[in-house]
Amino acid sequence: MAFNDIERKRVENATAAFVETVRPAAHIRPKLDIGYRVENQAVFIFEVRPSFRDPDTKHEGAVAKAVFVRKSNNWKIYWMRQDLKWHSYPPKPIVSSLDAFFEEVSADPNACFWG
Repeated sequence: MAFNDIERKRVENATAAFVETVRPAAHIRPKLDIGYRVENQAVFIFEVRPSFRDPDTKHEGAVAKAVFVRKSNNWKIYWMRQDLKWHSYPPKPIVSSLDAFFEEVSADPNACFWG
């Protein structure tokens, strides 16, 4: 089930605040930026880069995904592997809060998110 309006706004605000902490300097953003999207009960974090062939076209590269499970009131963490499919994040597949997800993505102890 998707977030209600209040939950969605809280998730968007928290994610926007996190993304601001990991975005590169303003002069680098035309070449590399970090974005996010909230869809249904999932949060996606991605890199934004100009396309190699057409610099006016932007390309999104997946970084991390968190899915809220209402029944258990926790978040499942996913990372994208070389097969371009989302896989459960082995060290911590489940966290209790969105902030814990952000901490795991920031720390990235196994270089799964930021490479």
